[in-house]
Amino acid sequence: MGTKLYIGNLAFSSTEDSIKNLFSQHGSVVSCQLITDRETGRSKGFGFVEMASTEEAQNVISTLDGREVDGRQIKVNEARPKENRETRSNNGFRNSFSRSY
Repeated sequence: MGTKLYIGNLAFSSTEDSIKNLFSQHGSVVSCQLITDRETGRSKGFGFVEMASTEEAQNVISTLDGREVDGRQIKVNEARPKENRETRSNNGFRNSFSRSY
């Protein structure tokens, strides 16, 4: 099973293809996804790359963490599981009123 990596501090001009090409120089890339804003489609400056093995992932971390890519020093580390976030309702306002009948 592959190892998912978090890539942070990406330049907004970075593309999935450019990041995938960079990481594939250090091992087999299973997937690459840059996170974009839903409304504007603009990059949020971070993404995820899944490497085929743990050994390749560790190699990428030691090689690319802190390296300058597209004018910015990127951060590369093992991705953590997604945290559960509080869901929003009522246009982003939590209903703190309780009704008793």
